[in-house]
Amino acid sequence: MEQKALADLTDEELLQEQKKLKSSNITNAFLIGTFIGIAVYSAVKNGIGFFTFFPLFFAYILFNNGKKARAIKEEIKARNLK
Repeated sequence: MEQKALADLTDEELLQEQKKLKSSNITNAFLIGTFIGIAVYSAVKNGIGFFTFFPLFFAYILFNNGKKARAIKEEIKARNLK
């Protein structure tokens, strides 16, 4: 199923998307912190290597998922919903 563009969503659909993303923001923040902590620990313990950058790759992916949340927040603000 294709994702609809944010401009094509109705007000109710947009608010539902925001509710879904709100709960995942806390999880993403925790995972990003964990991955950064693992990378720092690996760098201190074993020096710079593969296992230093491997968790940072996943943290980068999670960080980019947050861009969708910001786009939804901006669309809600543009429509004056909340």
